[in-house]
Amino acid sequence: MTVTEGNPATISLVLENDQYTVLVGSDLIGRTAHYIASHTGIRSRVAAIVTDSTVGPLYAGAVIDSLESAGIRTCLITVPAGEASKSMEQVTGVCREMLRAGLDRKSFLIALGGGVVGDLAGFAAAIFQRGIPCVQIPTTIVSQVDSSVGGKTGVNTPEGKNLLGAFHQPQLVLADIATLASLPEREFNEGFAEIIKHAAIRDASLLDLVEKRESIRDQLIDLVARNVAIKAAVVEEDERETTGTRALLNFGHTIGHGIEAAGGYGRFLHGEAISLGLVAATRLSVELFGLTEAEGARLVQCLKTYDLPTTLADDVSDEAILDALARDKKFEAGEIRFVLLNQLGSASVSKAVTPDHLRKALTDLRKR
Repeated sequence: MTVTEGNPATISLVLENDQYTVLVGSDLIGRTAHYIASHTGIRSRVAAIVTDSTVGPLYAGAVIDSLESAGIRTCLITVPAGEASKSMEQVTGVCREMLRAGLDRKSFLIALGGGVVGDLAGFAAAIFQRGIPCVQIPTTIVSQVDSSVGGKTGVNTPEGKNLLGAFHQPQLVLADIATLASLPEREFNEGFAEIIKHAAIRDASLLDLVEKRESIRDQLIDLVARNVAIKAAVVEEDERETTGTRALLNFGHTIGHGIEAAGGYGRFLHGEAISLGLVAATRLSVELFGLTEAEGARLVQCLKTYDLPTTLADDVSDEAILDALARDKKFEAGEIRFVLLNQLGSASVSKAVTPDHLRKALTDLRKR
């Protein structure tokens, strides 16, 4: 991996069978066609743009104008905004619209939106005509720092989150921080759960930047680029989660995904559920793995700085959460693979966490 500073900052990933670039900067969307031509081998003249009902009216026009001015025919496909769109029904609908519009295996797809759009559109690209190139244009903090990088695509089922999917690396990621200005405060804040997670597992010095909330919007290119570099380094080490390194990115996600599923995919934003998972995982790290109380308190305070939840409402039942956990991909042969911290910036996968520990962690999450 190489990182070049500037506007845009450039992070280049080199994988076993793929390589691609992540560009992080301001006002990139209007030059989408230029960046595709200069940073990918895509030469197709036909593209599907998959977006949602919130992002499409804001940014799809600029992407279409850029592509069509370069002679690329576009097909705009819009799904309803929200986590409920991460479903096989929506993926099937996207693929059928592409077929009706005359797209084929020589076409490519652009995912324009947050994590939901990136995941479902990336999955559609992975299975359409057995796979076509995908360009990710993430428009939220969660998607820019995390989900758009690494090639994990997928959808939810009633049984759990991201249980259907495929690895399908993008050909290019355009992280335009100008799109973050249109985020409501709640959606802006939720992205910091993933940022704080990255600091916790790989780079504790990142917390120094996160803690300065009053100036954080002036530091977004640096903030996003640093997080992409962390994610990219982990993905390069363990692209398909075979050695255990990539599993470290699941810090806070085991319980977090269970809470998200138990809330019905709509009650909690993804980052809010992950915030609760981070609190639980931090407390278990203090109890079982040597993280100090002071380090744990610092991590939780960072979450509070961005108004992220740190206590769980009583009406989200333990049984619903544990039921979702039992079907989570982070279980192997019934054993829990739980990521814990021994210090800030250093994480490991542990089998020390038992179902009793999980129940106690949920009980502690309800204490106010």
